[in-house]
Amino acid sequence: MSSKLEQLQALLAPVVEALGYECWGIEFLSQGRHSLLRVYIDHANGVLIDDCEKVSRQISGVLDVEDPISNEYTLEVSSPGMDRPLFTLDQFARNAGEQVKIRLRSPFEGRRNFQGLLRGVEDQDVVVLADDHEYLLPIDLIDKANIIPRFD
Repeated sequence: MSSKLEQLQALLAPVVEALGYECWGIEFLSQGRHSLLRVYIDHANGVLIDDCEKVSRQISGVLDVEDPISNEYTLEVSSPGMDRPLFTLDQFARNAGEQVKIRLRSPFEGRRNFQGLLRGVEDQDVVVLADDHEYLLPIDLIDKANIIPRFD
């Protein structure tokens, strides 16, 4: 995790949690002069647009005061959705048994993309069964991971 992302996580997660939501994850996509700050929130009862608006107002106030992002940016507050991104070892463990798609920052055993059954976690590794082979992917190598939605 980059230091900017760690700084934003430390600043914003307590704000989200004080409002009664889980801070599912934060993405900061620096795109030159116009960056995107996306904050995912979750709640046992689900997340509605009103929830996103309430959290967005609080986060905006904190960002205005603390000013951690020097250039222009767009703030998005969203539910993780059905294809929820996974950020932490705890989230990977809680979603064991789901189908996942994982992209790594750099190749691991000759590949960067994995799609398969999430088995869980082992120490600092995410365990995925892909192409009839079990992989232990170091959490630090994971660039992006998402649940593949099931429509039963």
